[in-house]
Amino acid sequence: MLVEGADRIRPRPYALLAALGISQFGDFIYLVAINVYLYQLTGSATAVAGLWIIGPVAALFTKFWAGSLIDRVDVRRWLIGTDFIRALLVALIPFLSTLPFIYLTLFALAVVKAFFEPAATTYLTQLVPDTGRKTFNAYRGLITSSAFLIGPALAGLLLLVATTDVAIWINAGSFIVSAILLAFLPSIPRPPDVEKLRFTDVAADWRTVVRFSRSNRFIIAVYVIGLLTMSLALAMDAQEVVFLQTVVGLSATDYGLLISITGIGSVLGGLTVARFSRHLSLKTLLVSGYLFVALGYLIYATATSFLLVATGFILLGFFNAFSGTGFMTFYQNNVPDELMGRVTSLYGLGQSMLHIVLILLVGFTGDLFPLRFTVLTAACLLVGLSLLQSIAVLLPGKQLYFKEDLPAKHIS
Repeated sequence: MLVEGADRIRPRPYALLAALGISQFGDFIYLVAINVYLYQLTGSATAVAGLWIIGPVAALFTKFWAGSLIDRVDVRRWLIGTDFIRALLVALIPFLSTLPFIYLTLFALAVVKAFFEPAATTYLTQLVPDTGRKTFNAYRGLITSSAFLIGPALAGLLLLVATTDVAIWINAGSFIVSAILLAFLPSIPRPPDVEKLRFTDVAADWRTVVRFSRSNRFIIAVYVIGLLTMSLALAMDAQEVVFLQTVVGLSATDYGLLISITGIGSVLGGLTVARFSRHLSLKTLLVSGYLFVALGYLIYATATSFLLVATGFILLGFFNAFSGTGFMTFYQNNVPDELMGRVTSLYGLGQSMLHIVLILLVGFTGDLFPLRFTVLTAACLLVGLSLLQSIAVLLPGKQLYFKEDLPAKHIS
């Protein structure tokens, strides 16, 4: 039975929002600072480019078993521990003077992050009631959009008045604040009949996820299509600077302005979803989000002027909030929280492998064919996936997968 007002975020999830938001702001400050720091240290663009490979490679080593561990521990304690470990690793970076030690530290940081993300998804699913997840995810998306817009600006300001070391240490401090906030939230202990992880359990957990996938094909189909669109979008983003400057003919200043415009669009989209989340159905969020984001990429891929690119980027930024909120809420409402760590990690492993393949493929085909052709082909594939996702969501007979869209009498 629905409880009046249950769709509002309760006080405790606000602390979770604050913890995740503070660490995200720190992450965006760190992202700028670490790129500048490495370039100042080495003077090598290749060394800086190596940063983008470390995360996916670390995921390949961890995600195939990370979920098995997460589903067997007190997730809140795990999140607090990973926050403190990340704070320590980040704080060490300014004291390292050789590239191999920095890369090793960054790899360790990426490994810890590979555990943190599925753990955070599992914990917020356990903590936030299903009738409040859409609102929670909307506000979380708004915080992420704000961090995307404000974080780099803060980093730039810090680099003007201080050093990269200070900016990096601020990121370390954000992890500590996040851990302290998490300490005020309730623990959700693992079930008493769950044993500690053994090596043989990993293979059994893979089989469990396969069985769940086979018996819940619609849920997995929507989830996998969503992951595919994210991977394809990321591959296109990797060629964004080259495409805009060499094909469209924009300047570096134009590119910086476009990023700001995208950030503003993201914040406005996040505000809209957060304000009207109780009135926007999951189907509306998913269909409008995916279709308009795909349209934004298509406009970007065919653009010949700053105005057209800006139009595409505004659509991207604004409707990403719709698709992101709808996608995460659908996933949390339909995957049992006792399996969520394993499902998130194992499918995340496949997504990491796909990230690497698509980024290399788009870069490789960009050398063989005109870059416009490569980006336009990727945009058309994205439109196809978005149409497929919309058709799946709108299929008749699938209403029970969108429980928030049904009247209360149908789900009591």
